[in-house]
Parts: sequence; C-alpha cells; structure tokens
Amino acid sequence: MNKLVLCAIGLMFFFNSCLKKTECGYDACDFVAPSSEIQAVQSYLTSNSIVATQHCSGLFYTIDNAGTGKAPGACSGITITYQGKLTNGTVFDQQTSPVSFSLSGLISGWKNGVPQIKEGGRIHLYIPPSLGYGSQQTGTIPPNSILIFDITLVAVQ
Repeated sequence: MNKLVLCAIGLMFFFNSCLKKTECGYDACDFVAPSSEIQAVQSYLTSNSIVATQHCSGLFYTIDNAGTGKAPGACSGITITYQGKLTNGTVFDQQTSPVSFSLSGLISGWKNGVPQIKEGGRIHLYIPPSLGYGSQQTGTIPPNSILIFDITLVAVQ
C-alpha cells in the first residue's frame, strides 16, 4: 500500500512539472510583473478603449487572428514581422520583412505572448516594464517603459 501511495505522489509531481514547464524549462508564470506595472498597463488599455486578455505573468494581449499552423513554445525558433512602439505612439523598432529569432533569447513578454497564437496569427502585446527591458534604457526605449508590439507569426521552426 505504501509503495502505491509513493508511486501516485511521484506521478503527481512528474505530471505537474510537465504541465508547468516548457521543453526548455521555461515557466511563463514563474515571474509575475509587479501589481503597479499591471495597473499601469490596465490604465493604458482602459484609456484607449482596448479590451485585452491578461496572461498569468501580467502581460496583456489581443489576438486579431489566432492562426492555423504550428504553435510555438517559449523556446521555439520563429519567423515574424513586427512593430514595437511606446504608449505615446513612438515606433522604436519595426520589421516589415520576415525576420527569424529564437524566442528563448527574447524578452519575457515575447516568450509569454507569442505562444498564444499559431503560424499565420497576429497578436498585439502590451508588456509591463519588468517583462520588457525593466529599468534599463535600451536604445531609444526609456527605462520603465510599457512596450506595445504588433506581431505576425509567419513560421515556427
């Protein structure tokens, strides 16, 4: 009887860890943005009449097209087109021709958001600072910026 109980407990832990982690050990809900940042994103969305879904990490997103192809994981190679902008509308980065990345090397907001769609899909991500570049200035992106990305997922490798 004790062996059966131990076996059941072991299987429970095994399946729980499989459900929680991706193929490369990334857990999208391991780190949650501070409530003040989540509130700031919510305020932006409300003031712009945007209805978005909140991810467990504090990221918000809207899906224009869920896609029908292959679904990426947080560590997949992806080919995308995108535009990145600040809440004041300033575009800080844009790729209109498809470009490839490994999601594992990108900001948490992308690792958490892009897997919400499949190939052919289009998503808008509203990323709290701590899931983006945090308190560091990155290029023309000021510290503690909410980031907005419009992403089309062209392919998953």
